[in-house]
Amino acid sequence: MKNNLLFLSITGFVLCTKAYAQMDSSLLRRIPSDTAKKSLTMDAVYDRPFLKMGKMPVAIGGYMESNWQYAGTSGITAGNQFQFRRFSLFVASGITSKIKFLAEIEYENDPTGDPADAKTGGHFEIEYAALDIELHPLLNIRGGMIVNPIGAFNQNHDGPKWEFTDRPVSMTQMLPDTWSNTGFGLYGKQYTGNWMFGYELYVTGGLNDSIIDNPEGKTFLPAANANPSRFTASASGAPMYTGKLSLRNSKVGELGLSFASDIYNTWAVEGAPVDDKRTARIYDADFNTTLPKLKTNIITEWAWIDVQMPENYTEQYAGKQFGGFVDMVQPVFKGNILGWPHATINIALRGEYVDWNVGNFSSTGTKMYNDLWSIMPAISFRPTPQTVVRFNYRRQFQRDITGNAIGAALGLTEGYSLGISTYF
Repeated sequence: MKNNLLFLSITGFVLCTKAYAQMDSSLLRRIPSDTAKKSLTMDAVYDRPFLKMGKMPVAIGGYMESNWQYAGTSGITAGNQFQFRRFSLFVASGITSKIKFLAEIEYENDPTGDPADAKTGGHFEIEYAALDIELHPLLNIRGGMIVNPIGAFNQNHDGPKWEFTDRPVSMTQMLPDTWSNTGFGLYGKQYTGNWMFGYELYVTGGLNDSIIDNPEGKTFLPAANANPSRFTASASGAPMYTGKLSLRNSKVGELGLSFASDIYNTWAVEGAPVDDKRTARIYDADFNTTLPKLKTNIITEWAWIDVQMPENYTEQYAGKQFGGFVDMVQPVFKGNILGWPHATINIALRGEYVDWNVGNFSSTGTKMYNDLWSIMPAISFRPTPQTVVRFNYRRQFQRDITGNAIGAALGLTEGYSLGISTYF
């Protein structure tokens, strides 16, 4: 029922705006994202192209992703797969001076990000719906359904911004992908010369018992995404604290440091303690830069997870996890291609690593594994900065907790994907 209502809301809004546009196309005004302005990753939620219609108080925008994929593990394959992964619609409104609102409604069907999508055929959800009240550049209030600032990718994940059809494994299978919650907080930024500083601090709803009680059979923070009640209730009754500090130099790049802390378990029922309080903490560091002469764009992010485990849990449920990725994108041609005057061809490379069980077995002292390595070269064509056609090859190796290859004798996964993604 909830998915049907969201679908009807999206359809109705699109039809209404289309009808309005047909009245007089001269009323339409494209508001592109401003790539020249000084911004940080925290600005990504508003740094998108929007369409403004006459004197209407709202602007709309969105993006979609679709791809073909052929992958196999040690020769075993499901064949050709055609996937429509995402459709997002954003609506922004300047309510009055220094008060603005933004909402994002998304259809998602991506088994690489949410394993439940492979069984349910995708889902509709409100990913973001927040009110901003600007008091001072360094002191602003945000409240509603917000995206927690756990790293850069969680805030800056729109498909058209990336040269790869798949999101990083560490960001979707270790951290909770596009993690949003109901809550409130403060944010601000300030710049002087080549330097820019920004911060975000929020108290929101948080994780729940499913991070250590899930079908994956391991500590798995993304399992908390499947709990819609987190938007109205907290499993522990305690807030989740998230924060981020960002520092950017226009000649060097941007460094971000994030943290999250939450009592994740249901430790009391009707006020009576039934368990010990257990905490989950996330530490994250991200960095992005562009090399001045070659124009090579480098993006990297790494996260550390520390979860307090019940004493009666086996060691396959890890208290510590670690992972991240590095993307390198190199433009090889910019110019007129087939009538697009500012088209770009890029080559790219992504390397990533995830360890879901950091440490050694307490009984034997031997190393625990349950890790994954992946390398993904890519080539992409951008007729405009808002649209990308991308071809990727993935070579991936994964081991279980004892070090045995997962899937077959070699545990080697190879795959090809061809995808499109665009803002509209």
